[in-house]
Amino acid sequence: MLKELLGPDIQELIRSKAYSGVKDGVSEWEAPEVADLLLSLPEEDQPILFRLLPRRRAAEVFAYLPPNEQERLLQSLTTENARALLHELAPDDRTVLFEELPAQATQQLLSLLPPEDLKEARQLLGYPEESVGRLMTPEYVAIRPEWTIGKALEHLRKFGKDAETVNLVYVVDDQGKLVDDIRLRKLILADPSEAVASIMDNHFISLSAYDDREFAAKQMQKYDRVALPVTDSEGVLLGIVTVDDMLDVVEEEATEDIQKMAAVEALDEPYMNTGFWPMIKKRGGWLSLLFLGETLTAAAMGYFEHEIQRAVVLTLFVPLIISSGGNSGSQAASLVIRAMALEEIRLRDWWRVMRREIFSGLTLGAILGVIGMLQILLWPNRDARYGEHFLLLGWTLSLSLIGVVMWGTIVGSMLPFILRRLGFDPAVSSAPFVATLVDVTGLIIYFSVALLFLSGTLL
Repeated sequence: MLKELLGPDIQELIRSKAYSGVKDGVSEWEAPEVADLLLSLPEEDQPILFRLLPRRRAAEVFAYLPPNEQERLLQSLTTENARALLHELAPDDRTVLFEELPAQATQQLLSLLPPEDLKEARQLLGYPEESVGRLMTPEYVAIRPEWTIGKALEHLRKFGKDAETVNLVYVVDDQGKLVDDIRLRKLILADPSEAVASIMDNHFISLSAYDDREFAAKQMQKYDRVALPVTDSEGVLLGIVTVDDMLDVVEEEATEDIQKMAAVEALDEPYMNTGFWPMIKKRGGWLSLLFLGETLTAAAMGYFEHEIQRAVVLTLFVPLIISSGGNSGSQAASLVIRAMALEEIRLRDWWRVMRREIFSGLTLGAILGVIGMLQILLWPNRDARYGEHFLLLGWTLSLSLIGVVMWGTIVGSMLPFILRRLGFDPAVSSAPFVATLVDVTGLIIYFSVALLFLSGTLL
């Protein structure tokens, strides 16, 4: 709250050119808080505040800005300021920036890097786009097994300040191959005269530079690590990935899945930065496909046109049938997709899921069926509204709801398994897509039950 109140004061200091006051005002702020302040300022004031920050501090703040804001801020900097900023950025943050920028802008920025940083940047950019190699940083501390604990700690004091994290210290052999990782606490508490090898257990968890980012995030969560080492095919230590990068990956993956489940292609940029026509393209394809799917619903209604003409009262419950089947299917699909994402269920669990959803569908359908029956029985002037065969109509609605809801849960729960088995993303089995599939079959179930119960009376 205090920082929210100080924001306008910082803006006033910038406008009055009291730059020393600006420096003092934000000197104790955390980097994410300075980033929020910068975004709250008018665009013309943002570069001023940014240039007033110390180089290392500016790089930390820059890493917390959205990609479009990073690009705009870079354009406002001089060549020297941009060069200094790129040099101070952590290698993994710099790689993420280059990924987000247009190719031409990336090439221009690469030309500003000194030879050592340029080699590093090109190496990281050479890995596949969604791989761990793009996220790793070569800023880590490595020691040798034959060193004494005292020498290892001295090495850590000398080089640890430039490392991304020192919670874990990595042990490599004379060929650079990873042989162990040691927690800092264990290293500090050990006898300084003992060899590093004496506290090694030769057990460690590592990633390949070509592993998928989502897999890396799951490994980090599984083993409760704040960092994981990255090796090449021969086991040579290349770098590390840290939990802050994995949090970004988890957020991106979750956002992509949510968008797919809403029948929208995953957006390449934040919502407000996505252009009008790209947004139409992302949404229009799925919407058109769903519309064509719903034409089957109209065809089903046409098939039962004769029954509808004889018992118009049946149409009163069509929205209830469609919505109940679609909603139950969407619920099941959402639960199964999320369980798959968390690896709570796998392909081999399909029968257990189906059995569970059959009973769930029967129970949920029965609940809705009772509500539907009570609605008909307790409706004022029911004879005038539903006719003399209102009881048969109630049974038709109740049993139809049981069948439709059970069918919806089966379709919604099994479709993600089918898509996963075929190699597709289960999130594609979106709620609208499931609802569209269930709509058609729901109407067929409804009118089939109506023919069974109402033949000789209304039909």
